[in-house]
Amino acid sequence: MMVVIVEWKILRRAWRLWARHLGQKVGETDADANIVAGIRTFWWLLHVIACFMIIIHNGAKLGWWL
Repeated sequence: MMVVIVEWKILRRAWRLWARHLGQKVGETDADANIVAGIRTFWWLLHVIACFMIIIHNGAKLGWWL
């Protein structure tokens, strides 16, 4: 039980740091800010995956791999 509480605190702190990394807090409540941070996280992941796919495609077209 204690391990779960410690892990939850670590995850909450990591989420708070990640949300700060994404930019200014938006929303009147913490729930609103968490929703906005979730959307921004999704957008960031989508961007990173798209860039990774572009790099793989260009590497294949240039004959570097694949």
